[in-house]
Parts: sequence; structure tokens; C-alpha cells
Amino acid sequence: MIRGDVLTRDDPGFDAVRVPYNAMYPGDPAIVVQASGTADVVDAVNFAREHGLLVAVRGGGHSIAGLSSVDGGMLIDLAAMNGVVVDPEARTVIVEGGALWGDVDRETQAFGLVAPGGIVSDTGVAGLTLGGGEGWVRRKYGLSCDSLLSAQLVCADGEVRTASSDVNPDLYWGIRGGGGNFGIATSLTFRLYEHGPMNAFAGVFYPADQAADVWRKFRDWAATAPNEVTALSGCTTLPASENTPPEIHNTPFIVVGAVYAGDPEEGMTVLQPLREFGTPLADISQIMPFGGVQQAFDEFYARGTLRSYWKSTFVDELTDEIIDILAPRAQNRGSIRTFVVLFLMGGAINEVAAEDTPYGERDANWMVSIDGNWEDPAEDDKVIAWVRETWSQVHELGTGSVYLNFTGIADEDADVGVDSGHGANLERLVAIKQKYDPDNLFRLNNNISPS
Repeated sequence: MIRGDVLTRDDPGFDAVRVPYNAMYPGDPAIVVQASGTADVVDAVNFAREHGLLVAVRGGGHSIAGLSSVDGGMLIDLAAMNGVVVDPEARTVIVEGGALWGDVDRETQAFGLVAPGGIVSDTGVAGLTLGGGEGWVRRKYGLSCDSLLSAQLVCADGEVRTASSDVNPDLYWGIRGGGGNFGIATSLTFRLYEHGPMNAFAGVFYPADQAADVWRKFRDWAATAPNEVTALSGCTTLPASENTPPEIHNTPFIVVGAVYAGDPEEGMTVLQPLREFGTPLADISQIMPFGGVQQAFDEFYARGTLRSYWKSTFVDELTDEIIDILAPRAQNRGSIRTFVVLFLMGGAINEVAAEDTPYGERDANWMVSIDGNWEDPAEDDKVIAWVRETWSQVHELGTGSVYLNFTGIADEDADVGVDSGHGANLERLVAIKQKYDPDNLFRLNNNISPS
């Protein structure tokens, strides 16, 4: 018997289920299981399999592609499973499958430790990690999946399996970038690293019409940045909010954000050039708590308010040709809330061999993400077309790889981008899928067909 709540459309609490990030996909499930623990997930999976129900899993609910929502079928909601337990001596943390990165940072930072997570506090831990997981310390400590020591999964047959280097090593390999194809992660164990609670942060806002100049200076500075630096730069517009500088309210801007994983005073010196690319609209750079850094970009991605369609691509170098494509388009975006972002990659990410995890892009130094965000459903076609056109121009100049966590779905199938996201690792993933989910019960994900 399930101990958590089981809800249908007429039940109190149905409308209060944790909403997904993407407002395009609110979902209308026939049944919601609010799991209280692994045993509830087992019962839910068995029921769904036996009754032929389409299953969606909502850990954090931050799927850009809307894959944490379902119309009809069963939604397995893990929001109540958000426990975080830190072992400061072993430098490990056990995280339940419904936790957000803000939950993790709250606990780990009490010990001056960090698990490589996302760039906003509202992102779900499980979904981000299973898809790779890039965040604010990625160049120093790698992706989220690189620090994953083990996970507990409820597989399609209802069996609970541990995945680690010693137990079910094939499954362990598959979940470090292979997404939610192989089971529902009810807990994840990560290696922790010394970082915080205070750290050097650069957050500088320049006028959007300076995009080309700022991005060239950013690229040139990044070429000599140590691995302790993780940085990004993007162009968008934000509405007025008490959480952002008034100088940027409803004003198009280029933001340059960076974190230094090391001595904070030293870090502020290393990051100083980012504050000198021109005359900023606002500069919030300072030594601040790492938890505050994780929340600094929450305003860019407000849950349940924006319709989103994103596409990403990796490039070896941020060439003048690429900047000359992106700068004018960033200043004439498909919607004012669209965010054109350049992520500095490399460092520890590229120290892992491509075949060591399903996350196959281990050579590129940059990722370009075209984050189409808007509010009016009448703009769907316009913004989606703009994102696709912008992305295609850059993708032609890149490595051919994409980041599946940043891949939207509109009229595409759920396997869009899977071949280019996994590359040569796809064949091995198909074999693991065939072993653990031969009937493709878990298919609301960046889907790998089990054939």
C-alpha cells in the first residue's frame, strides 16, 4: 500500500503538485503518486506496468522538453523525497530523488563542501545528474555525473537496484549521462569537494548593444583562465524584481557571470578583468556565499511562468565567425526573455575520456545554448523558429554534439538529439536499455530505444 498521497483530478491537492518548469507542458495526468519513499515508487511502477500506463517522473520538474509531465497516464512525483544527508568525514552526500540543488547546497555548505550541481537552485538533482550536469564549479570538479558514486534505482520490473562501480557497473555507466532511461533514481550519492561557504563571484551587466565587443573580450580572457574559474555570458532582458539591480529592469543586457573555486580574495583578482570590458549597467561582483551564487540566476528561469524551447551545441572555439552570428541575433531575439548563452567548458570536464560516461562531449571548450523563453502561447511558432534558425547557424560550425538537458521538444520525437548527444556511446546505451527496460516503460525522457 502506497503511504504517500495518490491523487486524481477531483482530489484536493491535485492542483498543488509541484509544477514543472516549462509552462508549455503543465500536464494533465490521470493519476499522481506523491511517493514518500522508495517502496512507494516500487508500487507505483508495478501498477503502471501492469495497467499499461504511460509514466512521467517528476524529480525537480525542470525538464526543458516537458518530459516530467504527462497527459493521462501516471505522474510519479518525488517532491516529498528531498532529504539530504552529508558525511563530512567521508566527504560524501546522499540525496533523495526529489531534492533540488538548493536543498543540497543548504546542507553541504554547512561543512564548506560542494557537490558539482547546476546554475540555479531550483533545478532537480536527479534529472540534471542523469543527463550530465553542468554547474558553477564544472571546470574545477567536473560535471555532476562525474562525482556520482552510486545511485539507487527502481527499474522497470519493480526491482530496486544499486548502481555503482562495484554493483551493476553497466547500469552505473549508463546513468552518468544516459538520462532517465533505465529507472527512477530514488537516491544518489556524490563525492564532495572543499568549496565555500564564501567564494569569489563576478556578476557584471553590460548594455546588449555591446555584445560583440564583450564576447570577444570574454573569449580572449577565458583562453588564459585557470580551471578554478567557471564562467558564462549571455544576453537577455528581465522584468523588474527586488532580486535584481534596478539598472537592468526591462533593459536588454549582456551578463558575465563567474565563480572562482579557491581562495576568495585571490579569486576576486582573477575575475577583475570581467568587470572592465566596458562601462557596466550594474556590477554585483563580490565575495559572497556559494548558496547565494546558486540563487543569483533563479530570476532568469522562474518555474511555471515561461514557455521554453532550447537548443544547445558545442564548439571547439568561440570564433569571430560564431560571435558575428550570435551578437546581432542576440540583440534581435525572438522574444525579450530569450537567453543566448555562452558557457565556458573545458577544464576538469575534458579530463574524462568520452567513452568513460555516456556524456560524450569531452573535448569542446564552449557550449552555446539558445534558450527560447516567452510567455504568450501565440508566440510559440515564432520563437521556436527563431531558436532553430539561430542554433542551426552555430551548430554547423561546432562539434556536432548537443547537451540533452538543454534540448527542447515541440513537434519532435522524444529521441531528438539522442544520437548526437551520445555519439559513439549510443550502441552501448541501447544494450543497457534492452537489459533493464526492454519494453521501454520509461520513455518520457531523452529516449533510447531498446532494440
